[in-house]
Amino acid sequence: MDIVFSKWVFAFSLSCCLIFSIALSVEGLHGNSKVRGVNLGGWLVIEGWIKPSLFDGIRNGDMLVQIKSVTLEKYVCAESGGGTDVSVTRDVASSWETFSVRCLPNLFLFNLVSAYEFQFRTSQGQFLTCDGEGCVVSATAKSPSTPETFEIERNNDSRVHIKLKSGTYLQATLGNQLTSDYPGMPGWDDNAATFEMAIVANNLHGDYQLANGYGHERAKERHRNTFITIEDFNFLYRHGINTVRIPVGWWIAFDPDPPAPFIGGSLEALDNALSWAEAYNIKCIIDLHAAPGSQNGMEHSASRDGTTDWPASDYISQTLDVIDFLASRYAKHPALLGIELLNEPSAATVPLDILVPYYKQGYQIVRKYSPTAYVIVCQRIGNADPLELYQANIGLHNIVVDLHYYNLFDTFFVNMSTVDNILFIYKSREAQLQALNNANGPLVFIGEWVNEWNVTSGTQKDYQDFGGAQLEVYNAASFGWAYWTLKNDRKHWDFEWNIRNNYLQLGNSPNMQIFNSLVLLGIIFAWLYLHHIL
Repeated sequence: MDIVFSKWVFAFSLSCCLIFSIALSVEGLHGNSKVRGVNLGGWLVIEGWIKPSLFDGIRNGDMLVQIKSVTLEKYVCAESGGGTDVSVTRDVASSWETFSVRCLPNLFLFNLVSAYEFQFRTSQGQFLTCDGEGCVVSATAKSPSTPETFEIERNNDSRVHIKLKSGTYLQATLGNQLTSDYPGMPGWDDNAATFEMAIVANNLHGDYQLANGYGHERAKERHRNTFITIEDFNFLYRHGINTVRIPVGWWIAFDPDPPAPFIGGSLEALDNALSWAEAYNIKCIIDLHAAPGSQNGMEHSASRDGTTDWPASDYISQTLDVIDFLASRYAKHPALLGIELLNEPSAATVPLDILVPYYKQGYQIVRKYSPTAYVIVCQRIGNADPLELYQANIGLHNIVVDLHYYNLFDTFFVNMSTVDNILFIYKSREAQLQALNNANGPLVFIGEWVNEWNVTSGTQKDYQDFGGAQLEVYNAASFGWAYWTLKNDRKHWDFEWNIRNNYLQLGNSPNMQIFNSLVLLGIIFAWLYLHHIL
């Protein structure tokens, strides 16, 4: 009896050792495994819509305004949208009469009642400028400095005074010009130096607006240390996620003291993320989500005022330096899977003949530090064909094209039913993926998708079907997929909420499938061993 028991103990121990040794070899993405990922959006690059409460303490952010003379009852207008004269002539405000307003860093702009500084930018991109006392304001400056900087005073309603840094106030003249020669200090009655300033849009809520609105000391205390923690990686691992895509901003390369108004600390957070990922056998894609000057004018690229300045050569050079920084720091990290060179460049403002050379240079920089790390290039958003990147010959090895699939953000999807949305996934998305998979070029990555749509009355079963259709089709992508995003105040965008509430059904966790298979293998091995020796 003791001999039989000892043999059982030996067999069980041997099978456990086998299981353990095989389990250790399942590290990262091996064999036929593909990316099964989640984005860590809204963390190291702020998007106010993901967590609106971040901006509760800021009265306003950078904004679009219209300025009206109280005496002439006319709007200030940049003729032709900019590049020429400024007049005070319009009865009704439209794009030429609308200015994006830049607040200068660290002035705690929206917590003051008076005496703060602005720069006004036209719809065509030029800045309002005035050379000094007695000048006529024009809209001709291509970049801002002191002549393009104005102090704004306001009372408790919408009335404002605009003055030069020297102290001279602007006024609307009877000749319908905007000049810097108002005599003395104006009151708040109806006078030539008093204007009404209306905020017509305040849609940007990104890193620039957060840091600029709170100021450095208050902004650095918020959000970053608590939004994503090691417990999130535990959750992802338990649900079969093997990769995280981590958006970062260009200022990470200047940590711990990035240019104002950006705040330090994102580099330490990224270091932590890779360490947490390594602990749970999760791989990381570092995604340059926000480039200097903004590659798409949106808040998630940290745009200052909604414009896209990135195609300028200086900004491209700075961006390549950021890629060099990231590649040199993380290329040898065991958790790194790849580096994404740029997120969502705009097709409307970033020409392909500028983007492709940037991608090629970025590829070479990554290869300088790693022969195997994946280099990921993102399709332009807007009117762009992903095949344009397949035909670009960006690199020879481990190149991936990132596509973002949303049944949103286009009037095409507005009136679609549940069935229409699901059929679109199977007919259009699946056909495109098959074509790209067969294109004999880069691997295909659905780097962003979400279990949300324009259907307003969808049931839980509808969401399960929609999510299931996406998973079935996107699983065919040769590189894999990543859900947008792990956490979000909008519940259907929130991966964790979807999983916990059974709106998105991933199926059995691959990690659990591997474990179960190994356990079964161990039991079979033990049985065969005992059968042989008994």
